[in-house]
Amino acid sequence: MSVRSEWNEIVRVALAAWHTRLGLRKTGEHIAHYETADADRIPFLQKVAYGLGAFVNNTLAAAIGGMLIILNLGFGVNPALVGLASALPRITDALTDPLMGFISDNTRSRWGRRRPYIFAGAILSGIFYIALWWLPVGKSEMWYFWYFNIGATIFYVGYTIFATPWVALGYELTPDYHERTRLMGTQNFIGQLAYLISPWFLWIMTHKPWFPTPAEGAKGLAIAVGVTAMVVGIMPALFLRERAVVSTADPAVLTSPVTGGVAKSLREFFRGFGSTIRTKPFLKLCGATFLVFNGFIMIASFQSYVIIYYVFGGDQEMGAKYAGYNGTLGAASTFIVITIVTWLATQVGKRKAFFFSTGMSILGYGLKWFCYDPERPWLVLLPAPLIAFGLGGLFTLMGSMIADVVDEDELTSRQRREGMFGSIFWWVVKVGMAAALAAGGFLLNATGFDVALGGAQTERTLFLLRVFDVVIPMITSALAIWMIASYPITEKRAHTTRVELERRRSLAAAAASSPSS
Repeated sequence: MSVRSEWNEIVRVALAAWHTRLGLRKTGEHIAHYETADADRIPFLQKVAYGLGAFVNNTLAAAIGGMLIILNLGFGVNPALVGLASALPRITDALTDPLMGFISDNTRSRWGRRRPYIFAGAILSGIFYIALWWLPVGKSEMWYFWYFNIGATIFYVGYTIFATPWVALGYELTPDYHERTRLMGTQNFIGQLAYLISPWFLWIMTHKPWFPTPAEGAKGLAIAVGVTAMVVGIMPALFLRERAVVSTADPAVLTSPVTGGVAKSLREFFRGFGSTIRTKPFLKLCGATFLVFNGFIMIASFQSYVIIYYVFGGDQEMGAKYAGYNGTLGAASTFIVITIVTWLATQVGKRKAFFFSTGMSILGYGLKWFCYDPERPWLVLLPAPLIAFGLGGLFTLMGSMIADVVDEDELTSRQRREGMFGSIFWWVVKVGMAAALAAGGFLLNATGFDVALGGAQTERTLFLLRVFDVVIPMITSALAIWMIASYPITEKRAHTTRVELERRRSLAAAAASSPSS
């Protein structure tokens, strides 16, 4: 089926569902859904507890991305060096993320596989984040470059210890196809609260009544972010319980990487890593996420530059204020987006819901060309609700879809590898984000932008800033729709997989409890 046909089907089924809600009847094809059993439902307060982890995860990610501009505006570091300083520490994630996933998958403790790491990681990441922005003034450009490189590398280790087990925990809280979407919708809803605040980070750091210099502003903001991470980040560890799953692994071939020594552990790690990255549905999800998310991240700083230097002629205070309004409106709109996408996914399936949400964001990006207008600056707010469909839909659907992939993987591997899948997925996101930030720095240089010129930037610079701001995310989002068009896991297929896994678990439980075992 073509993407256009898929889009028509989304509209048709959405209208049919709306008619049903109004008490109307429609003859013809009827779409049946599997009902969520009471035992598979997650209590609302537990969904909230999991969502608090999303708030911390998003706050840290938004903070380190949103505060990078201070290295340029506050300390005079070249944008290309700023991009590299944000990208190079991500190299460690290539090992630490999958390794943390492997460790978490194979941990056995009285507190579970995930919760001890979530607790410790929240505290470490908060402490390291505060130290990262304790930058003295008067140092050289390269001094700031290397300080940030080393500090960010240490921070990301703590961040990984928290985030990887937290992500994996979400994949295993329920086995139900639709309840997974509801869980991810709830956590994304709560996590979005971070983006109501983060658009104002630049304004906070440069607000003179509060901080005399941007450097002092960065220190003060980092303390607030770090303390929030420590206090809120431990909540999932304290208030959630891990769901016990009977292993379906064959005892004759099951290895124990935890007790088998370093060599055996490394073999199991690389075997699991290789198996994970060969899973085709998973690779499609990673590729689509890379494109949508990092297309947005690559031009995230461009939006601020366009608003400040094109719409407001170099007025940093007014530009920062409207950038804050724009970001807050986008974040507020995402709450509605999450509700719509969660409902739509339960009606037409996760893949078609992705087409709809990503398509709406493409429309929003295109509108920026017409709405970012110096004559009517208030129009910068108009595209924000449509753009919100991109990331709002992405992170509502991807976690739920990966949980379905984990079930399929268990059919062949007979192992539960939530940590490995989650770590590789988020490694792709983080490394891609770093690459996008680095590319963004070089693209900014390519426009000819010079901070010393203030509002006197050339027409060519302003034109290229606008082109990159609009065209790049439109192209990457369109490619993501093309990639997900062939994603194979439907509700029916997921249900069939679950039935087979439960049959295996029943047999494994019976064998374990028999007197002869």
